[in-house]
Amino acid sequence: MSAGEQQPEEPSEEDGLLGRIELIESQPLPARAAGFEQLHDELLAELQRGDHGD
Repeated sequence: MSAGEQQPEEPSEEDGLLGRIELIESQPLPARAAGFEQLHDELLAELQRGDHGD
């Protein structure tokens, strides 16, 4: 592999999150607001599950 080539990276959970954010950002404002609200709720639920050790 030459110095200018990049090795493909393994997908991570962060890549999925960034992809979702980019998708939400590309939508009209009302849909964007709903998309971010849903994402917020999902992330909050995940954090709360982590706090309880489930």
